[in-house]
Amino acid sequence: MKTILPHIVAACLVGACQPAADEQRAAGQTNEVVNVAQDVAGAATGVSTAAASAINTPTFIRDAAIGGMYEIQSSKLALTRSKNPDVRAAANMIIADHTAADEKLKALVASGKAPGPLPTGMDERRKGMLDNLTGASANDFDDRYLDQQTMAHHEALLAFNGYAQAGDNQDLKAFAAATAPKLEMHAQMVTKLDRSTTADDEAGHGAAAQPNAVGKAADAVKR
Repeated sequence: MKTILPHIVAACLVGACQPAADEQRAAGQTNEVVNVAQDVAGAATGVSTAAASAINTPTFIRDAAIGGMYEIQSSKLALTRSKNPDVRAAANMIIADHTAADEKLKALVASGKAPGPLPTGMDERRKGMLDNLTGASANDFDDRYLDQQTMAHHEALLAFNGYAQAGDNQDLKAFAAATAPKLEMHAQMVTKLDRSTTADDEAGHGAAAQPNAVGKAADAVKR
């Protein structure tokens, strides 16, 4: 799973993440292609940021905290927008696990075992992703949520696994190592959902589900 994200980003950056021309969209969602492109560009930025987090303690702490905020807020939005019980179950699990991880990180900073202060809000990249998710049509919401979660969790895995191996703060290394399996489980869960539900549908809502660009890129890596 750790090697998939760069391939996903590469596939998306050459246009694979663009929706099909005949994809059904709700009125007012004419900027859907732009929003998808913004999410993909954000994923590319996230790859380089996660790589830096793997060896830099302040960067790791910042990105772990901001990433947790995004995961929780986007998943809370999924609980209000998604009609798919499997997507809602995934969102509930992500909220619970990331809330627990955030509390552990806060405790490390509060005790002086990790440097602070922690950020109090999301960065512009995650704000943009959340804005794009908020603006998604009802038909497109699950697809956008699952695609964002797939990319975000692979970014987080790169940072957490990297810091667990190469970080210079022993308490943070233990935190990263303990959290990574949860992130791995989330990544597998949202990727599977994205391929097995009608959310993962390039032909439009209601048609037979087909692997989208993120699923295709991940499958290509596994072969």
